[in-house]
Amino acid sequence: MKSFTQQHTGVIIALLILTAWASLLWFLLHWEVSFASPLTYLAVLVMTHLYTGLFITAHDAMHGVVAPGNERLNSIIGTITAGLFAYNYYGRLYPKHHLHHKHVATEEDPDYHGGNFFLWFLSFARQYITIIQVLLMAGTYNLLQLWFPVENIILFWMVPAVLATFQLFYFGTYLPHKGEHEPDNKHKSSTQGRNHLWAFISCYFFGYHYEHHDKPYLPWWKLYQEKDRLSGNS
Repeated sequence: MKSFTQQHTGVIIALLILTAWASLLWFLLHWEVSFASPLTYLAVLVMTHLYTGLFITAHDAMHGVVAPGNERLNSIIGTITAGLFAYNYYGRLYPKHHLHHKHVATEEDPDYHGGNFFLWFLSFARQYITIIQVLLMAGTYNLLQLWFPVENIILFWMVPAVLATFQLFYFGTYLPHKGEHEPDNKHKSSTQGRNHLWAFISCYFFGYHYEHHDKPYLPWWKLYQEKDRLSGNS
């Protein structure tokens, strides 16, 4: 019989990411910023990584693997984590992401664009960034100024969300799906070389993208195992 931890690993990992994001953000909003200190820029990178973790958690919820067998809990966690990432709306992301899996790298794929990096990113942004999000971000920015220094808000709340958006797009959409793929590549997806540390740092193993499309029921923290299996290193 599985232990409680084994049964609820996805939820525990999601809560750890949520807690780390909220705790560090709260600390950094109160922190005295020094632009001469390398710790400031390291803090921005760590917050960027945690923002990426929020979205990856929401993504896993779309596949029902944060809380397997509990659709309601998956939706709740997905809604919270997507919302904390610049007010993304889970109910809007969910159908678009499943269209991506169903029609990968075709005209019906909302994530796909045949142009260069910048045109592709603009197409991607039009699909997922809404006026309501921008207004909510602007309103929250002005509200946060009542309690926190402007430089802290920009450095640790706004900039990491923007950087994480580019990170998710580059490693999770552009790199895996750009260019031509072999006819027998049914997922029209490439994959990063096997380097688990870099794969985690770059995008929570989503550079192992063929593996994700091949087995979308695997949570992000198991993708490295599938990479090992396909590489003959299991």
